[in-house]
Amino acid sequence: MRKTGLYRDNLFLEHKPGITHPESPERLRVVYEALDRGNIAEHFIFPNFDPVSDEVLQLNHSSVMVDRVAATQGKGLEYLDPDTQASARSYEAACLAAGALVDAVARLDQGELDNAFCLVRPPGHHAERGETGGFCLFNNVAVAARWARQELGFQRILILDWDLHHGNGTQHSFYNSDKVLYLSSHQYPYYPGTGAFPEVGEGRGEGFTLNVPLGGGEGDREYARIVNELVLPLAHAYRPELIMISCGFDIHDGDPLGAMRVTPAGTAWMTRQMVKAAEELCNGKVLVTLEGGYDLDAMRDGSLAVLAELCGEKLDCGYPVNLSDEKAAQLAASAAPCPALDYTLDLARRYWEGI
Repeated sequence: MRKTGLYRDNLFLEHKPGITHPESPERLRVVYEALDRGNIAEHFIFPNFDPVSDEVLQLNHSSVMVDRVAATQGKGLEYLDPDTQASARSYEAACLAAGALVDAVARLDQGELDNAFCLVRPPGHHAERGETGGFCLFNNVAVAARWARQELGFQRILILDWDLHHGNGTQHSFYNSDKVLYLSSHQYPYYPGTGAFPEVGEGRGEGFTLNVPLGGGEGDREYARIVNELVLPLAHAYRPELIMISCGFDIHDGDPLGAMRVTPAGTAWMTRQMVKAAEELCNGKVLVTLEGGYDLDAMRDGSLAVLAELCGEKLDCGYPVNLSDEKAAQLAASAAPCPALDYTLDLARRYWEGI
């Protein structure tokens, strides 16, 4: 059994952006409750971890932005932007969320963990250097990647973002860098309006950002092609020292904010491929973090499916989360039409050989 870290804390339930807001504490509560049933917890390691300091946040964010979020501490509902609200303990939760990822990177580097899933909120991939946005306060993935670069000397980090929405903040954090390869599949045109084909990076970073802007309606078979034909070949060409996944369950069928049709089996299959790639390329170091997802059943089943693949064990939990051999074979052989992927592959070949 792999040493899989599972990061959770009840403080993440204290971020309360309003009773009608889709990014509610219930998104995590249903997952936490499922984890506490039966013998699921015995498959995982639950590390203790601390919030990051403002100094660490400022590796990726301006001091003005960090101070603005910090100023909401102890107050009632505060609007940071039209989509993003903070409550009395949101700043604490956001610092702890970024802290979970930083701690996970450190433990992966030291070999204490093989891989990890940070079940945290608020999410992060829309947060820009100087702005919150899209329900996100601080960019957890970008902060942790910058910390890994500065403190641990990582030279090649792959960030795969399969949330329904494009991770504008993460893309912009590394748009001029060849030290991070950012790959995103997302519904387009949709919030935040970024992630079009021509966005491929600039300067030293040209070719190190690639987007697959999907029209909606894509499911397991299309996402399998994206992983098989784009993500895995690029991972082997880039040879990352760490793989990070911004995991959004809003790509699942029935999500109220999206139009994708992915199932827990599809998410499990994608996770399995990334775990295999990490074992071949970077001693298994995969860090998954929660981004979006607003259907509670999909949140629960998708999270358990990801966890089952990370630890490499079937979970006896009563939910449809274990990937069957038949489904895995079908997805491995997928040839589903996906014009957006075909166009992105043509773009990728301008920068990468053998794709």
